[in-house]
Amino acid sequence: MANPASYRPKAGEIPQDPGVYRFRDEHGRVVYVGKAKNLRSRLNSYFANPQGLMPRTRAMVHTAAGVEWTVVGSELEALQLEYTWIKEFNPRFNVMFRDDKSYPYLAVTMGEKFPRVQVMRGDKKKDTRYFGPFYPAKAIRETVDTLLRVFPVRTCSTGVFQRAERSGRPCLMGYIDKCSAPCVGRISPEDHKALAGEFVAFMSGEAKRFITGLESKMAASVAELDYEAAARTRDDIAALRRVFERNTVVLSEDTDADIFALTEDELEAAAQVFHVRGGRIRGQRGWVVEKVEDMDTPDLVEHLLQQVYGEGGAGNDRIPREVLVPVMPSNSEQVLEWLRGLRGARVDVRVPVRGDKATLMGTVQQNAADSLRLHKSRRAGDLTTRSAALTELQEALELPQPLMRIECFDISHVSGTNVVASMVVVEDGLPRKSEYRRFSITGDAARDDTASMYDVIYRRFRNYLAGRMPEDTGNGTGSPADGEGTGSLAAPGADDGAEAVPLADTTTATTKNRFAYPPNLVVVDGGPPQVAAASRALADLGIDDVFVVGLAKRLEEVWVPGSDFPVILPRASEGLFLLQRIRDEAHRFAISFHRQKRGKSMTESALDGIPGLGPSKRKALLKHFGSVKKLKAASVEDLLEVPGIGPAMAEAIRNGLAGGAVQDAAPAVNLTTGEILDS
Repeated sequence: MANPASYRPKAGEIPQDPGVYRFRDEHGRVVYVGKAKNLRSRLNSYFANPQGLMPRTRAMVHTAAGVEWTVVGSELEALQLEYTWIKEFNPRFNVMFRDDKSYPYLAVTMGEKFPRVQVMRGDKKKDTRYFGPFYPAKAIRETVDTLLRVFPVRTCSTGVFQRAERSGRPCLMGYIDKCSAPCVGRISPEDHKALAGEFVAFMSGEAKRFITGLESKMAASVAELDYEAAARTRDDIAALRRVFERNTVVLSEDTDADIFALTEDELEAAAQVFHVRGGRIRGQRGWVVEKVEDMDTPDLVEHLLQQVYGEGGAGNDRIPREVLVPVMPSNSEQVLEWLRGLRGARVDVRVPVRGDKATLMGTVQQNAADSLRLHKSRRAGDLTTRSAALTELQEALELPQPLMRIECFDISHVSGTNVVASMVVVEDGLPRKSEYRRFSITGDAARDDTASMYDVIYRRFRNYLAGRMPEDTGNGTGSPADGEGTGSLAAPGADDGAEAVPLADTTTATTKNRFAYPPNLVVVDGGPPQVAAASRALADLGIDDVFVVGLAKRLEEVWVPGSDFPVILPRASEGLFLLQRIRDEAHRFAISFHRQKRGKSMTESALDGIPGLGPSKRKALLKHFGSVKKLKAASVEDLLEVPGIGPAMAEAIRNGLAGGAVQDAAPAVNLTTGEILDS
């Protein structure tokens, strides 16, 4: 693992122009591509304090062994070059909305002597009418199969057509009356082209005209007592109506739009898009992506638009007039200019606020949420997959016992402050959230990650040896954490400083004693140093029947105590995926506790020095002014506008802030969301 300081560019070497940069590893492979309005400012942020970076970004700068950059003329050029390099190098630390298929379109080759109806992907061809995009392709194939009953246009390939021409016998579609068989002369080229034109007209939105015409034809057959012909026409009408109803109008008929929505958590994001053409939903597409780099929702939207429209090339059919998104993308002006250049015409990117489009956006959002939930439940809930994963791990690690219970530990902090740890529990491959634990780490144990890991493992297994649940720590009544449950469980040890996760059900004595239940395997987030610290803690307690491994983020290798070489599990291994899922859950749980603790300490440092100012009034002040900086600049009259603040309290707040009773650098924290506000 490289030290970022070893390849940091010298002062003044990095230009201050817009550009694109690439981080490469020791083998020359590109591991990350990014763009910046100011290259010097952006790149310096990676090297100023690597320990202060988010975990995945920190892993990237330690994986890399060098950085290079290219200066471009504008932010638009940077956007285009960034996307080109992402597609070319496929960097492991960039977010990738992976999809191995292009859009399926319904195409009618009107430029041929005998037009053909087919489902096509890829580049557009001249003199061909396209409808779509449709997703999945099965939907448009079913539509074509239904329409061929009424419009029996040729669907065969050139080879099949020529073979039928030579033999004088049509293919199967001709025998079942789903092709007018122009290959054997049953229909003239002119009539067949006219039939293809009717097919195109129906797909273009003229369905009612054809249905009305068939109804008149059916009535005429009934008047002539030709009931067999009337029955056939009746079935044709039913077929057209099925296709027509399948494409129900959801917006005005002149609306062409793509509607995107996102649902995300700390680790993954799901994206969905509805393709609306002519006011009808023509297709749907979705992705689930791992968030391997630190970015907010506008950044995700920018990358999503880049990859969805960049992969298809230019054209009015691929990019509609309107692109509706949940939030405006980062660098929205450059993204809009880029899309207009691809389409060759105007493109509007906006967020729907009200009306039918906003309602449809809600439907897309629900689909994205369902997609993410289904993705997680499928991977975590499949019994066969879980059994295979546990068996693979047991065999790969050469463990004598089945892995009935696995515990994973992770440390979280920012530059050594507010150090916390998490413990997550997996039994039979499924998480046991009622047995999650959180640890506060102080003193010498907080000096580095290995000391913290030793401390946490020692405390957890000291309680295991005690075989009991000690008294509560006195740090609260177990308020809900991360929205998981409504009850509470006593924390494991007053001197341990660990906090329990609330339970969804009633706490019993049996449940309390579960903390003393030993795991078969302990997983720590890290490499050999963390594994050695955990092993030393177990050895100091005299425990020799609990096995320890570490999962290193850099190459996802598994380290075992006392070994110079890691255990490498195949990338497609279910066992590796299980370890990654446990590690990521421990990281998520640690981060949530760290943010809560950091926010609390920051808020306390800013306002707790003022006598008589309680939690509710602190919350009201921060909600009203938004930040400590604005609060300091407020006059007594401004403070009186806050509900619950009287003249005496306003004077005390003003004097306290002006007198330096608080730390000037402490930012405010939104006490509802935990978000750090500008200070």
